[in-house]
Order: sequence, then C-alpha cells, then structure tokens
Amino acid sequence: MASRPANAVFGIDRSFSGRTWRWRGGNMDLGDNIAGLEDDLVTQLLLARGVPRDDLARHRNPTLRDFLPDPSTFNDMDVAAERLAQAVISGESTTIYGDYDVDGATSAALLIRLLRMLGHHADYYIPDRLLEGYGPSGEALVRLGQKGSSLIVTVDCGAMAYQALEEAHTAGVDVIVVDHHKCAVELPQAVALVNPNRLDENDIAAAHGHLAAVGVAFLLAVATVRSLRQRGYFETRREPNLLSLLDLVALGTVADVAAIHGLNRAMVAQGLKIMARRENVGMSALIDASRLNRAPICSDLGFALGPRINAGGRVGESTLGVRLLTTEDPDEARAISAQLSQLNEERRAIEAAVQEAAEALIPTQHNRAVAVLAGHGWHPGVIGIVAGRIKEKTGKPALVIALDADEETGHGKGSGRSISGVDLGAAIIAAREHGLLVAGGGHAMAAGLTVESGKIDALADFLDERLARAVTAAQSQQSLLLDLAVAPGGLKPGLVESLESGGPYGVGWPSPRIAVGPVRLIKADVVGKDHVRLIAAGRDGASFKAIAFRAAESELGQTLLHGTQGRNLWLAGRPKIDDWASSPKAELHVEDAAWAD
Repeated sequence: MASRPANAVFGIDRSFSGRTWRWRGGNMDLGDNIAGLEDDLVTQLLLARGVPRDDLARHRNPTLRDFLPDPSTFNDMDVAAERLAQAVISGESTTIYGDYDVDGATSAALLIRLLRMLGHHADYYIPDRLLEGYGPSGEALVRLGQKGSSLIVTVDCGAMAYQALEEAHTAGVDVIVVDHHKCAVELPQAVALVNPNRLDENDIAAAHGHLAAVGVAFLLAVATVRSLRQRGYFETRREPNLLSLLDLVALGTVADVAAIHGLNRAMVAQGLKIMARRENVGMSALIDASRLNRAPICSDLGFALGPRINAGGRVGESTLGVRLLTTEDPDEARAISAQLSQLNEERRAIEAAVQEAAEALIPTQHNRAVAVLAGHGWHPGVIGIVAGRIKEKTGKPALVIALDADEETGHGKGSGRSISGVDLGAAIIAAREHGLLVAGGGHAMAAGLTVESGKIDALADFLDERLARAVTAAQSQQSLLLDLAVAPGGLKPGLVESLESGGPYGVGWPSPRIAVGPVRLIKADVVGKDHVRLIAAGRDGASFKAIAFRAAESELGQTLLHGTQGRNLWLAGRPKIDDWASSPKAELHVEDAAWAD
C-alpha cells in the first residue's frame, strides 16, 4: 500500500476531485479554538502568501506611497509623458484608442478623465470586436489622423501592431502605445511604447509585468502630471487628484485577472475605497445595476461589474463601457447601465450554447496538452469565457476558436486561457512567428489569435509539442492549498470578516480557503442549472449552508449528491457572508471534499 504524503492535511492525499490537501503556510487546524486568534490570522495569511516577516506592516495595509515605483523607471515613459503633456499645453487634438474589454474600457476612461481634469478634451475610438477585431488597424489610425487627431494613445493594445503603426507613422500621426501584453524582440514604430513586458525592460520595471493596462495608464497619468508640473502648468490651476481614478484601476485590474500582489494589490485596495464613495457617476450607476446594496468588494469587480462592461464589447456596442465610465450625466449613466445588464443576460445565453457545443468536442482532443476546440456559428464575443470554463473542466489550457462561414478559405478568431505555470501567451507568439497564425498575442494566462481554418490542426500539434512538458509539470503540482481548518461552529461571520481583512484577494493573492469538518450532509440538491446546494452539520451541533457552483455533473458534485451515505466529510472552500439571510450568516462555497473517516 502506497504511503500517504507526510504533509497531506488530515491524511487526504486524494480528495473527491483527485487532489492532495496541503497547508498553504503552516498547520492552522484551529478546530473549536478560534476565540482570540482572529487578530493573528491576518499575519498568518500574509506569511503564507510569501510576505517576509519584516515587511508585514507594508502589506497589511497596502498603499500607493509604499508600492508605487518611479514611472521614469519604465522605458519610454518620460517620452510618452512629455508628448502627452505637450498635447495638453498646445490643445492638440487627441484620441484614445482602446480595446473593447474591461481593461481597455477602464484604461481609455482613465486617460480621458485625466485629460478632462487637465482642461483638455480627448476623443475615443473603440473597435468593433466582430468587424475590426483586436488591436489598432492602420485604416482606423490613418482615418483618425485625417479627421484631425495628431496624437493617438492606444491602451491595452498595440504592442504587436507593426503594420498599423507603420501606416500611422507614414501618415504623420504620432502614436503612443500603452500596453501590458507580451512583446517580441522587435518593437513596432511608435513615439513611445510603454509596457513592463518589453523584453528590453530593466529589472525594476519588468517586476511590474503583472500590471493590467489600466495600471500602466495610471503610471502614465502620474508621469504626465509631473511633466506638466515641471513646465509650470499648475501655477494658475489646481493639480488633478489622481487617486480619484483608482476606482477605474481597481475594476480593470481585477476584471482582467491580473495578479493581485505588490502594486496591483495597493491600487485595488485604494480603488475599492474610492469606489465606495460613488464619485464616478457611471461607476455608481453600474453598482446599482448590479444590485449591490453595499460597497463593492474585490470579487464583485470580477463577477458583477466587470461582466456588464464586457457585455458591450462581446455582444453589443463596443463603446458602451467607455461612455458609461466617462459620463457626468446620471440619466445617461442609468440608461447605459441598464442596457449593459440586458446585454449581459444575452451574453449568458449565447455563452451557454457555445459552451455546450465546445464541451461536446473535448473527447476529440485525445489527451492533448492544450484543448483546441473550433466550431462554426460560435459567437466570438464569448469564446474567451468558454475557454475559461473548458480550462476549469479539464485542468488544462484551452483554446476556443470561432470559425468563419467558409470552412475551406475562412479564418477563425480564437481565445485561450491557461493554468498556473503554463505561459500560453508566449506559445501563441511563437506560433505566429512560425507562420501558423495570421495574428496572435497575449500574456501568460490568456491569449488571442486569428488563424486560417486549414492550419488549426497544425496549431494544435505545435501547442501540444511545445507545452506538453509544462502542462504535465503544472498538473503534477496541483494540490488544494488550505489556510486553516475549523469545526462547523467556527464558521461564523466574524471569522469571515477577519479573513477578508487580509485582502483584497485575487490571482496571485488567493482568497483564504478553509476546511470545515467533520460534517454529515443533511441535505444535498441541485439549484439553478448545475449548482449543488448543501446543508451540513457537525459533531458540535452547528450547521451551515454550502454551495458548489457548476459542480452537479462533476465527480465532486455527484458524490455530494448521491454517494455520502451518511459518512463524515471534510468540506473545503471559500467562506463567505450570506447576503440574503435576514441576519448575517457565514456559508461555504465548496471547491472540494474528502472523507473524514
């Protein structure tokens, strides 16, 4: 009989989902003994997330003062700031060219609002996802120049737009690129290209490669204000309050699934405070449309606010997000928010249909390292979300491609999502350099591409060969990491609040995961389409509600529904406050379970 891993929590080396349970930090099996320990929990959470003991104070309450680097550290930052400052001083016609997702919308809105505070008007241009695709096109840039814009700032795009930027340069249009996606050795022609993921960046700037584009745009805002200050621009006018823009930074950073550590964590933490003040008319309307009756928390940005902004670019009008986040008219803000909420409902229906079709193709992958799924009639606006669902289901990187109508000569638009430890963006860039793609790029966890229909099989083979070893290594290290364990009676609102004080949480700064048990299931049924709802009770007489989202058809869900037969279990997941209860109660969002006897 094989021995169990020595550090497996409660000896669980194979849970219902097939994972070994391990402590993220040290052993934190609190059982019933949680009284008086809450203050120390945050220290334990910080240490478990890699914070050195002598740096705890800075991370306990992350502020910009402690984490903001000198923007001049980044290549081309000073050039970009000087050029933008000159446009402000001379009243030069300026256009912000954004992407159609949340990061693009918030980046564009941030620079538009910045320039407005500086007394300068800027137009915006957001390409249509279906008609124009991702990134700046030469045709659009030249047309904007012909309409009078002598300066264009691209945000969340442009790092690989060689032909488009060359056409703009030939037409005499200055372009500043503000991006965060992977770069190649050769850079496109631009007045300045500010991107922490440039291959020629210094170590300090490269350490901020986890920034979303909106974070890079905020650094450009800081540098631009400094340039204007040095020029005496504020001798007769008030300097803008740049902190007021951090609500946009928080939304874009979280919605783009950027790693929430270091500078990002500081910006999100402060941005949530700004968001709670409801100073941005559009953001306030968006919060109301999301039916939040409290100040937003980090998870709300990714699951409530962000999807509504994204819905405009995915299945509606690409400019809706920027319009909402820059309007000063409450009536317009309410109307746009309502429209985005309706589009989000439509997006969900479209997404469900594409997901069902894509999942039906999983068996055809024959254990490839990367699932490459393609289909006709799939809406390009939802393929990224579906790729994420397929990744969750298979535990592997997934690429979902929406094919043109012409199967022989058409192209496909693809979107991919990766797993921790597998750099999908770099692989997509390599595939483009090998002639397998018309266009492609991204970052470690997500990528986009355009591919000829006839080259999809070759692309799948290329990704399989290139990433097989990395995927195998990443999967072999997949364990369920726990921060602490408590008896059912310890799952209380006070514990949840104490754990939340170690946030904000997100990718790279995972929210606390706890084990609760031993318990027996009193009730288990399916709610919604495929969520498993539970009521569990412990030996201490305490009971609580729990739910396993999108788990009904999984091995975990089926065991919880039909296979426990009164046996004792450990449940593992994220503790949350039940907002719908008449009085605050704690519940568990279940991610895994294992036998307790």
